[in-house]
Amino acid sequence: MGYILAILFNPAFLFSLIVSIGLCFHIVRTRQDTFWLWIVLFFQGIGSLAYIAVILIPSLLGGRAARKLSASARATLDPGREYREAKALADDTPTVANRMRLASAAVAQGRHAEAEQLYRDAAEGVHADDPSLKLGRGRALIELGRFSDAIVVLEDLAKQGDEGNTPQAVLARARAYHGQKRLAEAETNYAWASERMPGFEAIARYTAFLAEAGRMKEARDNLGEIDRRIERLSGPFRKEAQGWRDLAAARVR
Repeated sequence: MGYILAILFNPAFLFSLIVSIGLCFHIVRTRQDTFWLWIVLFFQGIGSLAYIAVILIPSLLGGRAARKLSASARATLDPGREYREAKALADDTPTVANRMRLASAAVAQGRHAEAEQLYRDAAEGVHADDPSLKLGRGRALIELGRFSDAIVVLEDLAKQGDEGNTPQAVLARARAYHGQKRLAEAETNYAWASERMPGFEAIARYTAFLAEAGRMKEARDNLGEIDRRIERLSGPFRKEAQGWRDLAAARVR
């Protein structure tokens, strides 16, 4: 009994308890997800710090970077949240925008067959030629290994001019051609996308393609360029870039 009382009247424990109660009040008042109540109450100290870092500080600071950090942290703590929210919204109001959001969330969960169907079903009527729907469906087909079907969709997209020939669309075509062993067409599209697409995905996939083709000097040169770019990054951007770098490096000897 004395041991329990000592804990209850410990200043550090009391301070942690007061902070937790205050944060619980903030959670309820600002209508945050209820799982935060469990985290704050059952993981004394650590749970409070997590809530402060993920929700409280970004809400006070505002700004794009803070919101992105908050979203990233939420995704880590509850990776299924976006899918659940998107599905509930799409079920309640099945607009094209809501189905596109659900398709994107399905892709993040590895539900590529579901995403492909969502994109296909949404591409009706006035939305039949929507470039975003075609690109989303093409990417889903690639992830499913249905490269010939992806090529049909993505080549149809390419006929729509500039909207169908963005770096993202060209990279998707490169991957589809690669999957079908149409290597000359794959290289042309990989090379074009790697020079124009922001981020590291295009150059990483092109590097892996070059290594697979036995063109190791070119692959190493590209890998060196990736490393030079990564050195200029920091924070969450560096982590994402490192993932693409690892994909490329796995093929380079």
